Amino acid sequence: MTGPSDESTGADAAGSPGTEPPAEPSAVTAPMPLTAPEPPEPETAVPPAAEPAALNEPENDEPDEEEPDGAKKKKKSEGSFLRELPVLLIIAFVLALIIKAFLVQAFFIPSGSMEQTLHGCPGCKGDRVLVNKMVYRFRDIHRGEVVVFNGLDSWQSEVHIPKPKNGFEAARRKISSAIGLGATGEKDFIKRVIGLPGDVVACCTNGNVTVNGVELHEPYIFEDDHQQFGPTTVPKGRLFVMGDHRSRSSDSRANGPVPSNKVIGRAFVVVWPPSRMKGLPVPKQIEDAHVPKPASALHAPAWSAAATPPVLGLGLAVPLTAVRRRRRADRRARRLAA
Repeated sequence: MTGPSDESTGADAAGSPGTEPPAEPSAVTAPMPLTAPEPPEPETAVPPAAEPAALNEPENDEPDEEEPDGAKKKKKSEGSFLRELPVLLIIAFVLALIIKAFLVQAFFIPSGSMEQTLHGCPGCKGDRVLVNKMVYRFRDIHRGEVVVFNGLDSWQSEVHIPKPKNGFEAARRKISSAIGLGATGEKDFIKRVIGLPGDVVACCTNGNVTVNGVELHEPYIFEDDHQQFGPTTVPKGRLFVMGDHRSRSSDSRANGPVPSNKVIGRAFVVVWPPSRMKGLPVPKQIEDAHVPKPASALHAPAWSAAATPPVLGLGLAVPLTAVRRRRRADRRARRLAA
């Protein structure tokens, strides 16, 4: 019985020095803890808490990005308009000067000499008409047309315009007059053409004015006084003009014919007040009068080179402005894309 125990004891004793081999596996497995923690490092490199934050950022930014973009665009558009406003005002002012000087000008009717075709009587709101300043560069003046002319040398003013009370009012008048919005000058008159150069004008036959022996049936006359005059031959280069309000008009009957080179243009439309807006055509009765052509006719002057610069300038201003705005839009689009 003791034999086996002795053998086992001996084996244990013999194996005591062999306890070191079991330690060897522990020495071999000792480095494993160094390599085992390494694989989790990439997993812990992105913390779980960071993932929702990264996912939530675009969700929170999407609505915030759209609103600032719209606000920025609105601010940029407002800023662009404010920057362009002075330029637009300058261009508008220059174009107004060009239009007023060479093309169309507004005139205020200050007297009642053209009633009731044009209102200007005391207590009336004076009509404002547009005058075509180019038409007589291309054709003759026609009988029956309403014209505006300057009577500085020979005509007495029908109205009195008070002097400005202060410097501000004087400057305002000059600016408004420069762009065609001011009151008509004291020497600017508006009348209807009755006689052309060479015509023989007289009154009255059956109560009507005659031109070259032909009676004119004038539907526009208001309060005709049937004042006797003539026969008068209209000199070359002059026009015989009369007001529609015959009893209240100081015209060629008293002041003589008007030099044709003093004609500013043809009044062709009433633009103010709105209730009075209408055209100013030649009446059919005048067109159908079949007045014989006078021996000498008023010919329209040849095309003036003075009109060429404003016409060219007006033609170039529009495309240049459009190109400028296009370039601004392209630069703005590139900035937004960047």
